[in-house]
Amino acid sequence: MNTRQLTELAQQLRVDSIRASTAAGSGHPTSSMSAAELMAVLLARHLRYDFERPQHPGNDRFVLSKGHASPLLYSAYKAAGAISETELMTYRKHGSRLEGHPTPRRLPWVETATGSLGQGLPVGVGLALAEKRLDRTGYRVWVLCGDSELSEGSVWEAAEHASYEHLDNLVAIVDVNRLGQRGPTRHGHDLDAYARRFAAFGWHTIEIDGHDVDAVDRAYGEAESTRAQPTVILARTLKGKGVESVQDREGLHGKPLKDPDEAILELGGVRDIRVEVQPPPAARMLHAVRTGHLELPRYEIGEEVATRDAYGQALAALGTARGDIVALDGEVSDSTRAEFFAKEHPDRFFECYIAEQQLVAAAVGIAARGWLPYASTFAAFLTRAHDFIRMASIGGAGINLVGSHAGVAIGQDGPSQMGLEDLATLRAVHGSTVLYPCDANQTAKLVGAMAGLDGIRYLRTSRGETPVIYSPTEEFEIGGSKVLRASDSDRLTVVAAGVTVHEALKAAEALDGEGIQVRVIDLYSVKPVDRPTLREAAERTGCLLTVEDHYEEGGLGDAVLDAFLDGRPVPRLVRLAVRTMPGSGTPEEQLHEAGIDAESIAAAGRLLVEHAIVR
Repeated sequence: MNTRQLTELAQQLRVDSIRASTAAGSGHPTSSMSAAELMAVLLARHLRYDFERPQHPGNDRFVLSKGHASPLLYSAYKAAGAISETELMTYRKHGSRLEGHPTPRRLPWVETATGSLGQGLPVGVGLALAEKRLDRTGYRVWVLCGDSELSEGSVWEAAEHASYEHLDNLVAIVDVNRLGQRGPTRHGHDLDAYARRFAAFGWHTIEIDGHDVDAVDRAYGEAESTRAQPTVILARTLKGKGVESVQDREGLHGKPLKDPDEAILELGGVRDIRVEVQPPPAARMLHAVRTGHLELPRYEIGEEVATRDAYGQALAALGTARGDIVALDGEVSDSTRAEFFAKEHPDRFFECYIAEQQLVAAAVGIAARGWLPYASTFAAFLTRAHDFIRMASIGGAGINLVGSHAGVAIGQDGPSQMGLEDLATLRAVHGSTVLYPCDANQTAKLVGAMAGLDGIRYLRTSRGETPVIYSPTEEFEIGGSKVLRASDSDRLTVVAAGVTVHEALKAAEALDGEGIQVRVIDLYSVKPVDRPTLREAAERTGCLLTVEDHYEEGGLGDAVLDAFLDGRPVPRLVRLAVRTMPGSGTPEEQLHEAGIDAESIAAAGRLLVEHAIVR
């Protein structure tokens, strides 16, 4: 396309953005209109993409970080022939693939769910890392950002990581249209302010007039020829460009135009330009999933092994058996034990340093390219990335998250290092799986099982050594549990997971010496929960006593309660959990002070029986 044709295409994208949002009665047309030339030139001149084969190994990857500008993206899809005029007009309607913010659950050309600003560039880093370190097929990653989202710290985590990794296959395009939702952005049209920041992180910076198609074309070409560093194109644009009544005016964010017919006329009317998008170059096929025999580590009953050690050893074994497994860590791999994988498979290990948002985002981007990531850090620090985890679920990403150093059982480090909210946080994520093993063999089996699951999977590991109580041949079903003690004379059921399983067993042994029979359930699958086993225990013993190294809200107790939310009678449920703010102390002191050690469990069980609360 020549300059005139590119300009016409940009106008078409504006018109179609207005038409789609008008038909929907909602949307962000003005945010779409500012980036029309940026999208037009990319689509017609630089993007290499086969819309009929979205998983083609040579396809460039495009991420619309400013996801609210979805009318622009869908208008580009129409121009490329990927969707029809009829479908474009279904924008934001119930059942339409064209949602208010794009998601790969609906559209095969979308790399990741966006709409929570500041996430597109971090995920783009993950996509670019996959190409550089794993795929090596030569594709480029283009990320269209808004200027408002550059206030997000996650953008600068991404900026530093991209520079550190020399991701010259990554191009950030910033639509600097000056206006946010409620008014001007922090730096307005000061392109140099943004350029100084990106340059300080080691990026190649280009400043342009974002409505000059020739300048945009030259900038893209310069980005493609830049080596050893990522490129950011800072484009000065006007929100609502081309329509005098809305152009560069405040108070119009997220609103359809009041007079769309007049606006369309002002833009030159409806067009139907079709773009022949450049095909991707021939590329070798992406990795094949090399599968061999999985030889998980085996531990003898009675050994003392930390579940974090078992995680690292099992992950390394899984990496040997499967060539699609990758591991990421937040600069604590010597503690999470991801270092075991790093030593055996350094080409598939990614150090993300202390940047948990980038850690999860990189995992999402790498997963989008067909790899299976395990991302680990302290359980407490994963909460920093909760919005990224939430968005990963919205986008249907399949990633494994591992949080170590959970609960007060970590001991002297104190509450800042204790994951005490992580079970609640991860249980609340749509479609998630939450696992909390109590011994090494169980951990190893669950690490292997996670590779076959969908969605967000979370494994909680512990710092200290715990006794191995299961045989290496024991199997652990996702959604299952293990009844460790049971008899026809049981008067109480104790439900535990992780470190409290061992405390529960000691308490049950002590109560047994007093003539009080106690059933003990290891609820290693916190979500999905084993409803049949819990219901049977409730029927037989009349009361469930849950014990968790986690705050009471949203943890194990609430997971157990979920087993009775379908109209069945709710049993008496008594909870032992962390209810006060911990300090420093030995693991034994911490468990006792929280009231979740064997002595506390036995005291609670004794009290329940003595007061005839349970039969």
